[in-house]
Amino acid sequence: MKRLTTLASIVGLGTALALFLSSGVSDVTAALVGAGWGAVVVVLARFAAVAWAGLGWHVVFPRGAGPTLRDCISLRFVREGINTLLPVAQVGGDLIGARLLIRRGTPGGMAGASMFVDLMTQAITQLLFTVAGLLLLIQITGDGPMVRTVAGGVLIAVPALIAFYVIQRRSGHRLIEAALSRFAAGREWRALGAVDVLYENLRRLYGNRARVGAALLVHLVGWVVGTVEVWIALNAMGYSISFMDALVIESLAQAVRGAAFVVPGAIGAQEGGLIALCALFGIPPEAALALSLVKRVADLAVGLPSLALWHLMERKAAATAEPDAADAVREGLGAIRARLGRRLAPAPLAPAYFPAARNPALSPDNEAGALQKCA
Repeated sequence: MKRLTTLASIVGLGTALALFLSSGVSDVTAALVGAGWGAVVVVLARFAAVAWAGLGWHVVFPRGAGPTLRDCISLRFVREGINTLLPVAQVGGDLIGARLLIRRGTPGGMAGASMFVDLMTQAITQLLFTVAGLLLLIQITGDGPMVRTVAGGVLIAVPALIAFYVIQRRSGHRLIEAALSRFAAGREWRALGAVDVLYENLRRLYGNRARVGAALLVHLVGWVVGTVEVWIALNAMGYSISFMDALVIESLAQAVRGAAFVVPGAIGAQEGGLIALCALFGIPPEAALALSLVKRVADLAVGLPSLALWHLMERKAAATAEPDAADAVREGLGAIRARLGRRLAPAPLAPAYFPAARNPALSPDNEAGALQKCA
């Protein structure tokens, strides 16, 4: 996986560099400078979008059985920073988010189940967002290579999404248990208990349809709000486009990013996708690349503080765990000493065979001397 990610990164960087050179670095720079205040608004909009996604994660938890909204939002920023800036194929941040959630007191089964449900609701709403953009594109341009390409991607994504959902249901539970049992006996494979707890929590979360529906609505609104980034940035550059045009660009650009999940940050894929999409509305390549750079600035503005927040969380968790670990070590050593003391202590000897005059009891003061004699 690391080799694939490295190769994809090299190809992506080469593609992005070729696109910038072919479009003219000076022209791209001029378009980026023309964004001006729009870039600042895009960064603010990104902060709001990530916080809103944290709300979408929070609503899936049963009342009184989950973390606070503040924890969900802060950990959602951590997930975003890791998935956007680190080579983890856009899923490592979600796993780390679940682990940090456990450290904050949420049971492991509930934390893992909530992560699955959150990813599922995001994937469903992104698919709906992409379909909406595709339908608008058909109305604007009619049939064409772009429409057929996006439609083909949707046809591939639907079965994958269904499979991801089936894995989380009862049939998926049986498949995972069967797969685990092939490698170890059921009685000895302790992970089976963890899997049972995970699926029990998944059934509990999916059983509350009102909360799942609320999460779907929150994430769907979040995808639409993300369109503000494209609309504001291009209008700030002087290209007057409607909000619906911006929705087409944003929805299909997000689909391109999702398809290029192996490439860290979708480098190259995002740039190429934006050039093709913006061309449909008469926007030149240098402006599309400037739009991509504005999005990259937002990635860094949100991602770098999020990575710093992750570092602080890990340090705090380690500092909290150290006293507990030290106490556990001291207790363990004490138990070992007590056990060894009982086993190594000599049995009481009968005074008839060993008169007291010749065998004085060893006191703590002469233990060292006795050991030297034995040596």
